[in-house]
Amino acid sequence: MAGHNIPHFQNDGGHRVIEIGVKEFMCTGASVPYDHPHIFIDMGDENEKVCSYCSTLYRYNASLNADQTIPPGSVFHFKAA
Repeated sequence: MAGHNIPHFQNDGGHRVIEIGVKEFMCTGASVPYDHPHIFIDMGDENEKVCSYCSTLYRYNASLNADQTIPPGSVFHFKAA
């Protein structure tokens, strides 16, 4: 994959809740090799959604950009092979 337009988030810290600035995103679980299938999540009209694989609760925060999270450090970055 050359790139992506949908933000991807991970939960290496084992946080119960991660606040994000988008309502459509991908959850990756944790970093390789502890990741799960990267799944698309759409909050729709809601402001929270739980990942069905890792049970992370993602909460929409309109004050955040797509590349920001609370707690910090939960944005997934693709690494070149």
